[in-house]
Amino acid sequence: MKYKITGDNLQVVTLELSSGERVYGEAGAMVYMSPNMTMEAKMRGGLRKAIGRKFAGETMFLTEFCPTGGEGLVAFGGNAPGTIKEIDIAPGKEFIAQKDAFLCAEDSIELSVAFQKKLGATFFGGEGFILERLAGTGSVFIHACGDFIEFDLQQGQSMKVDTGSVVGWDGTVGYDIQKVPGIKTMFFGGEGLFMTTLTGPGKIIIQSMTLHNLAAALAPFLPQGGESSGTASVVGGLLDGALRSR
Repeated sequence: MKYKITGDNLQVVTLELSSGERVYGEAGAMVYMSPNMTMEAKMRGGLRKAIGRKFAGETMFLTEFCPTGGEGLVAFGGNAPGTIKEIDIAPGKEFIAQKDAFLCAEDSIELSVAFQKKLGATFFGGEGFILERLAGTGSVFIHACGDFIEFDLQQGQSMKVDTGSVVGWDGTVGYDIQKVPGIKTMFFGGEGLFMTTLTGPGKIIIQSMTLHNLAAALAPFLPQGGESSGTASVVGGLLDGALRSR
């Protein structure tokens, strides 16, 4: 399989598949494909894993794509302005991602739910309560809002991040939720009550903007009550569709 990521803030990943190669993606993420590409919706992993994906923000059915009669191509795009990145998964290695970060992957990649075990993260983690575990062998593509910032943490090195800004991390990275220090900072600092602490070794990926922050930035320009305008209605419709899919 070959791939190419195009675009700046509205990126699309195009996969070139040889005969017999198969990929699968989030339902509704396909942008275009060649005429010889077949697609079929499947409940990969059975009902139990499908229900788990639903809790993680994905769809119960995933769509599989495979070319017939030679090479073919299929392209996938995210549901909001942001970045697409390829993650290479090797045997014995796994990648943990925020819910609904998954975009598409080779058939050899397994997507499952990773429930946070620590009490702090379970009760106070917000976006981090349910996570996605990506394992197997091959390439998987993730998508999130804004641009990506990556850090390669060394053994014992930590980084505190806004919970909603964490995209994913290597399976070797420790993950926990810690309370923001100080009552005044906690309630008036604007950063929420808790912060995510990631501890190495391993790579972590952070997004520069969350979908909720994007919605908050656009909210003042959307029609209020009975007001309506052509441009605002279009923007509102797009934003509402992206939020509902999350």
